[in-house]
Amino acid sequence: MVFNNTDWVWQVREDVLEPEREIVDPHHHLWPSEEMGYQVPDLLADLTSGHNVVQTVFMECGAAYRKDGPDYLKPIGETVFVTESAAEMKAKGGPYIAALVAHADLRLPLVQLDEVLDGHVEASNGLFRGIRHAGSRDASGATLRIPGHAPPRLYAEEDFRRGVQHLGSRGLTYDTWHYHHQNRDYLDLAKACPDTVMILDHFGTPIGVGPYEGKRDEIFEAWKDDMAAIAECPNVYAKIGGLAMPDNGFGWDTRDVPPTSDEVVEQHERWYDHMIKCFGPERCMFESNFPVDRWSMNYVVYWNAMKKIAAKYPEDAKAAMFAGTARKVYSVEA
Repeated sequence: MVFNNTDWVWQVREDVLEPEREIVDPHHHLWPSEEMGYQVPDLLADLTSGHNVVQTVFMECGAAYRKDGPDYLKPIGETVFVTESAAEMKAKGGPYIAALVAHADLRLPLVQLDEVLDGHVEASNGLFRGIRHAGSRDASGATLRIPGHAPPRLYAEEDFRRGVQHLGSRGLTYDTWHYHHQNRDYLDLAKACPDTVMILDHFGTPIGVGPYEGKRDEIFEAWKDDMAAIAECPNVYAKIGGLAMPDNGFGWDTRDVPPTSDEVVEQHERWYDHMIKCFGPERCMFESNFPVDRWSMNYVVYWNAMKKIAAKYPEDAKAAMFAGTARKVYSVEA
């Protein structure tokens, strides 16, 4: 997983649309190793490339785990790393990490789970907001660039559900990502944990490669019904982004030149519009999913595409989807 594609991704240059519009990007990653190619300077280069991104939310990605000690406490190392990165960015006076979502194994006995959660609180200097323990698993044989490693039917495990419920009792959020054929399992989880604020990342990741290639319209029709059902759970919020990963199958990452924002809108708009219709703008937030979606497009193109998709909506809806919903869900002060 390497993101040093700067020369390729910036072949497409566009004027920034609505450069004054305030954005809180609620989903990005960092990796400390040079070989991964996405650290604070890389993130800042994207954040300051023209759009008015003022705050971000870091999303766990297995970075900088502790090398020693019990395995269940090793994710606290990522929180230490991100908290240091956030302080570095804040000191520069520009966009900064205003909150973070960490990792914990939610199947742990509650005594151990609380030990991990308390560790994140202690290490985060007030930035810790919740946990992502992803349920993604695909057994189709598709070759995926970012394969999920969850066990079968993780969402249905009693211990796991207890952990998600425990997050709610502590006022913490639960993020996840999974594949489109797991949406109904996620629906059951959401119904079982009504007191936990849950955030669904990346549209439930409709796969478009391997045995799913050429079936986008068929998948879309089933996916629409799934999202409508999930949206009936008032505790679930939707991150709308992350649809340009190679595994989504649009093929932009393999082209000689990346897509323009108009091309992104043409292929993605129906997915965004359906989510906004089901969840409402007050429960939707645009997310860049950088640098993973950077495999397909640059940061200016991504946000230009979102602004074009949002153009048909009233101003209060735009304000929610570009910043307000993220601030509400992750308790970020303006």
